[in-house]
Amino acid sequence: MRISVLQMNVQRGDVAFNLDHAEALLAGSEAQGGADLYVLPELFASGYFFASSDEARALAEDVPHGETTRRLVRWAAETGATFVAGLPERDASRRETRWFNSAVVVTPRGWLGTYRKTHLFYEETLHFSPGDSGFRVWTVTDRAGASYRLGVMICFDWIFPESARSLALAGADVIAHPSNLVLPYCPDAMPVRALENGVFTATANRVGTESNGREELSFIGRSRICGPGAAVLADAPAAVEGVFTAEVDPRQARETRLNAYNDRFADRRPDVYALGGSSGQRGSNSTASGAPTTA
Repeated sequence: MRISVLQMNVQRGDVAFNLDHAEALLAGSEAQGGADLYVLPELFASGYFFASSDEARALAEDVPHGETTRRLVRWAAETGATFVAGLPERDASRRETRWFNSAVVVTPRGWLGTYRKTHLFYEETLHFSPGDSGFRVWTVTDRAGASYRLGVMICFDWIFPESARSLALAGADVIAHPSNLVLPYCPDAMPVRALENGVFTATANRVGTESNGREELSFIGRSRICGPGAAVLADAPAAVEGVFTAEVDPRQARETRLNAYNDRFADRRPDVYALGGSSGQRGSNSTASGAPTTA
């Protein structure tokens, strides 16, 4: 199957422009053979660095009835591909409306599900609630009808190894990773995440800059597709828009044995791992204000 990551610049607040721009980039990819899975950046249609929570919430959409999900549904139906893409989600299903940094999974049959970002980064914590959906895996098919298992995490989730490990233990063959990365660490870490979990990863980042009126963020590009052996299968430049594609065989992710004696999952020792401890045991590097320290 073919996986593509879309790397694009975004105009904050101009959903119609961003959707049209993404569609134009995707049309160029389809003309060259297309993909079975397209991964688009985090908050790709709304923009990211909001001036206020009011702005973020004004741009938030209902899922699956909002403009962005409906456009993705059309793209999937027209191309036969599965799409994973980020958007700000408004959930009014409870007494009190909540807002999430989310990613939707859309197939040619329509909206399949939503993942809500677990680990919020920087000023996202002012605008969104932490995700409550957990790390989920869906069974989807490529254009030829072959099934594979698709997991989703969003941007800052990468820095917590438990994110990718949870998806791998749930059976993911491929981890889609919509992102808005601003510091350089993640692209170098993703081959390791792919290796330690024996999965394919597809990180779709954006380029360009955004200001919230107080400071400016520059997005690093460098979208990547990585394989279970830590190979970088597709590698985007730092500041170039485009669609970057790799051929993969999801069945490679289902071989967990490393040799005749070792299995990456069967050899785990959860009984001796010190997990779930206090977040304050090693102190804190947080600051009350200033530029992001990681993403």
